[in-house]
Amino acid sequence: MKSNYDIIMKPIVSEKSMAAMQDKTYVFAVAKDANKIEIKNAVEEIFKVSVEKVTTVNVSGKEKRMGVHVGKTAAWKKAYVKLTADSKTIEFFDGMM
Repeated sequence: MKSNYDIIMKPIVSEKSMAAMQDKTYVFAVAKDANKIEIKNAVEEIFKVSVEKVTTVNVSGKEKRMGVHVGKTAAWKKAYVKLTADSKTIEFFDGMM
């Protein structure tokens, strides 16, 4: 059984994710084998918030070249977590806005 910290790997900080915070939507890199229910439970337990909806996206690796050698970066999974209207915000992101 995976711990919650194995499911939620790191927050994604970008212009798009910062703009989504106005609607109480937060973006995280998550484990590739995690499903929406596991992600919801992990966010609720780690940050003590209530989650309304989870949307996941599989991000495929990009092709990279080093001279004549061609390789790919690792594929990963991204989760958009929308909190309920009456839920408090996640304090970790408060200083970034």
